[in-house]
Amino acid sequence: MCTLHLERCPAAWAAARRTAPSPAPLPTSQERPRSRRHPGRSWSSPRGRPTHWSPSASSPPAPPGGEGADLVPAYLKSAFPKKAKQLDKVADVGSRIEPNLEAIGNIKPDLILMNTAGKDAKGLYKSLSKLAPTVATQGTGLYWKQDFLLLADAVGKTEQAQAHLKKFHADAAALGHQLKKPASVSFLRMNGNRLRVFGIPSFTGSIAEDAGLARPDSQTFQETSQDISSEKLDRADADWIFYGVQGGTSKANALTKAALWPTLGAVSAKQAIAVDDDVFYLNTGPEAAREVLAQLAEHLTAKS
Repeated sequence: MCTLHLERCPAAWAAARRTAPSPAPLPTSQERPRSRRHPGRSWSSPRGRPTHWSPSASSPPAPPGGEGADLVPAYLKSAFPKKAKQLDKVADVGSRIEPNLEAIGNIKPDLILMNTAGKDAKGLYKSLSKLAPTVATQGTGLYWKQDFLLLADAVGKTEQAQAHLKKFHADAAALGHQLKKPASVSFLRMNGNRLRVFGIPSFTGSIAEDAGLARPDSQTFQETSQDISSEKLDRADADWIFYGVQGGTSKANALTKAALWPTLGAVSAKQAIAVDDDVFYLNTGPEAAREVLAQLAEHLTAKS
């Protein structure tokens, strides 16, 4: 079996399965469901960034790189140590917007999964469908659960995926109940010169919602993220700040040396937490979600 993941966050997946279901049509609805309302259903809707491979497959896939992301993030190798050698063999098949169709064809995938986010979805779908049956998913962080279920359905693992999500929801709810007093959480990312805070309909925002965590008023907007300037860094303040910087600690000074940084309440309380940018802000799948939840639990319960 050959599995090709055409994108770890939002863009295109290539996964392999001989007995794959018929391709799902490209969805037309742009409606944004709240993540907690869809614990057990799968949709045929769009997703993805060409690149990742299912650790259960016997041969590696071909992935296209995402902005600032490693081809195979370290946390996946940690989550699937027995598959580390196969993960090291994952091949680059181009960008998420314009994947290398020839490279994908050479892999001879049994099933290709893509998402429609940020690309000519119809054109790419048509091209990929000539190579192998192709299923389109929704993409972007808000839709990680339905995309996970759709992928599971495509490879005959629906019951396992539903069980995984049931456990995730239970653990998220347990985190909220463990807190002795309410705590607000802020999600902040620096990517080059771009500084953003993340709203409710985002990957991390949906996880905070599942745990019943409060968000600062400045981050209750109904968008994935909003850009802010360093002069507006107060919009990132909350009881806790979980911040990621592309490039890691070597690039973090651009944020933590900003004039307003020491004035933030979370910073003064030593509750501004540097997190793995890949996990919190570049990947939107079940393993990343589990790691985000673990990080939230580790810090919030320690001081509750």
